[in-house]
Amino acid sequence: QVQLVESGGGLVHTGGSLRLSCAASVSIFSIHTMGWYRQAPGKQRELVATITRDGSTNYVDSVKGRCAISRDKNTVSLQMNSLKPEDTAVYYCYLRTIRLGEYWGQGTQVTISS
Repeated sequence: QVQLVESGGGLVHTGGSLRLSCAASVSIFSIHTMGWYRQAPGKQRELVATITRDGSTNYVDSVKGRCAISRDKNTVSLQMNSLKPEDTAVYYCYLRTIRLGEYWGQGTQVTISS
């Protein structure tokens, strides 16, 4: 049973920073892609950022220049700066493995107050 354990959500003011982390219970050799998605109330889940096993990154346009994704072994982190109210959402950790399929974390709430 693959598990993703998320941490780091919370409430901050506009302009503040948060760091999300997610640890996967798989061998690092099984990891293809890790990343973060988010879902705001009444909206579809959207990609925030991903990082592949070779270190390639991808960001949604709305967070470029404000967020940085990184990976250390089986843990992916998302440093979010200059946060805006529109960043408020539940953030989900994502894992795509080479042979074991795709997995999601339970979600962590991020709330930005104006």
